[in-house]
Amino acid sequence: MRTGVNSGPGRLLVAVYGVFALAASARAGVQIATRFSEAPLAYALSAFAAVVYIVLTVALARGNARLALVACLIELAGVLVVGTLSVVDAQAFPHATVWSGYGSGYLFIPLVLPIVGLVWLFRTRGRGQV
Repeated sequence: MRTGVNSGPGRLLVAVYGVFALAASARAGVQIATRFSEAPLAYALSAFAAVVYIVLTVALARGNARLALVACLIELAGVLVVGTLSVVDAQAFPHATVWSGYGSGYLFIPLVLPIVGLVWLFRTRGRGQV
């Protein structure tokens, strides 16, 4: 019996990414609509994170492991780069993004989530998925 990226524990991953897609999209939408001039870089990064979460949700739900892998790697790179920059140069990020402080505003889930996603994708790799 084959297990795809969107079955078993993969369904939980789809659900978690779906929640993050919704939360990040709502946050970015409000930030951009009401206060974009205050921190355009931070709010644009929040919107980018939302797009990444949406792509990941759809890719995992449809079983598109290759797209999910690329999106997971982009997410991990984004969390690490934005997280590091927001810690090293806090003035560059006067307002938090989803990935600021390695996702500290979201209990560090944005840092852990791509790692869990990558582990899941590589576990299903031997089943012709990635």
